[in-house]
This record gives sequence, structure tokens and C-alpha cells, in this order.
Amino acid sequence: MKLRAVLIAGLALVMSIAAADPDEGGDPPNEVTADVSVMATNFQLPFPCGQAWNGNSSASSAHESWEIDFNRGSTADADLGDPVVAAAAGTVVISAHQGSANGYGNLVKIDHGGGWATYYAHLNVRSVSAGQAVSQGQKIGTVGNTSKPGNNISPHLHYEVRLGTNYPDNIQKAVFNGTTFGYPIQTLTSRNCSSTTNPYTPQEVCGSGYSVIDSAALGTSGTVYLLYNSSNGYNCVTTLKKTSLGTPTATTAYLEVQGSSRITDSGNFSYYAGPVRASAANKCVRWGGKAGSSVYDSPFEHCG
Repeated sequence: MKLRAVLIAGLALVMSIAAADPDEGGDPPNEVTADVSVMATNFQLPFPCGQAWNGNSSASSAHESWEIDFNRGSTADADLGDPVVAAAAGTVVISAHQGSANGYGNLVKIDHGGGWATYYAHLNVRSVSAGQAVSQGQKIGTVGNTSKPGNNISPHLHYEVRLGTNYPDNIQKAVFNGTTFGYPIQTLTSRNCSSTTNPYTPQEVCGSGYSVIDSAALGTSGTVYLLYNSSNGYNCVTTLKKTSLGTPTATTAYLEVQGSSRITDSGNFSYYAGPVRASAANKCVRWGGKAGSSVYDSPFEHCG
């Protein structure tokens, strides 16, 4: 995480930010409120698929509670101009430079319905307009360092999730890919992916030490993979979807070690079925899976 440049105007500036209209994007001082319950959402990291970003909720003197500043790279300007994308689908309700009113500079606010909204501040460029409908993963701007005149900040994305209008109690803990952000600091890889790219790899699903030794295409709907871990003699099978990504659909993965019962993971999954693991050193295995209408069943093979 890169260090934030010192705010030139000091305490007086922080106090002026705190006094800003909250719905105009005020960036108030760091007075952490009581913990709040988190509703399960479909929010994803506000960056393109596969990118790793470090989030920090404690490095800024201008945070109220659960806001996050995001950076990547090792130099102060490494993130300048990097794409920022919508964390979820919705309607843009604010796209404006508000630096003269508060510390947010170029701000985009997206209304996701049900009282939920996300804020994207300090943008270098805004790529959307108020009233525009946006899809999850759509570019809405680029990382910047715009702010209130006199603020000297390094480029970063200031990100917030709010529910309702009772500011600042409406600021919520951020949830990405169904998991609450690991406050105060965590590095995450974006799963904000297009409908044609699965954000997971077989190795990620099966875990450290596993390598792909075979695979089979399931038409255009997915691929089933057989992996092996030479350090413990275990095989692993997972089926990764290629279509209907992010939407639960019927998907199956199974592994059968010769002489033992078949182990199956089957259900409606958003990205993959599995992992299915079993000890198979010096034994043959049968493996396979299903995605969409396509099925693969192997013979007993990969013995030894």
C-alpha cells in the first residue's frame, strides 16, 4: 500500500470535509462507528478481472468507518489512469467534480436499488454520465488524485458502500464476491469478470501443490480438470464453467479411486463444481463432470 501524501491544509481541511453534505460525497474524519450487519450482495472488486489490489481503511485521516482506499504498484503514481469499473449493475446518480465542496474530486455514485449505493472518488477521468445505466464490470472512470483545492494526495481509488440515507451510519462494510473485506488491510484479486472469462483456475480451486494432469472439454459450457499433488498422493477434480458465469447452474465434478466409492460434488454453482479430492497414490482413477448438457466420463486411468 502506498503512503498517502500529507494533506496540506491540515486539521482545518479535515474539519471542512467532515462538514460536507454526505450525499455530495463528503470525506469525513476517521471516527469509526459501531459495527453493522452486512447484507449478502453480488458486489465485486471495482477493478478489471484478475487484477490484484491492496485495500486499506486505516491509512487515511479522512475516513468515517468502512471506506477503503485502493492501490497497486510500488510507486506513488503507479495507479494513475488505471481503469475503475462498476462493482455491480445500477444507475449512475452522480458523475461530477465535487472537489470545491468536499474532498472527493471527480466522483461517481451508482444506485444499485434497495437503498444500496457505491461511491468511487478521486477519479482522474469519469467515463459515465448521471442517469446512465451501467453493467457490472463496465468502466466508469480511471484512478486519479482529484480532490478539494489544496489537497495533495497520491493517486488512489476511494470506495464506499452505503445503505439508506442516515449518514454516516449508512456506510457499510464492503463485500466482494460474497466475502466481507478483511478490514483494515487486505489484498484481493478481482473476480469482476466478463461473461466469457471464468475468474478461477483449476489450481486455485484445488489448492496449493496441485498441478493439472488431464482435462476434457464439456462442449462450450465448461471444462473438467484432473489434478495431482505429488507431495501427498492426492488427486483433485473440478469443473470450471465457461457460460452463465456468476449465475448458479447445474454443474458436477466427480472422482472415483479404483476400489473405493465415487465422490461427487453436484449442484447449482456460479463458477465451478468441486474441488473433489481423494488419496490415489499407486491407484487408477475414474473422473469426470458435467456443465450444461455436456458430460465427460473417463475410464480408469492415470494409474500409479
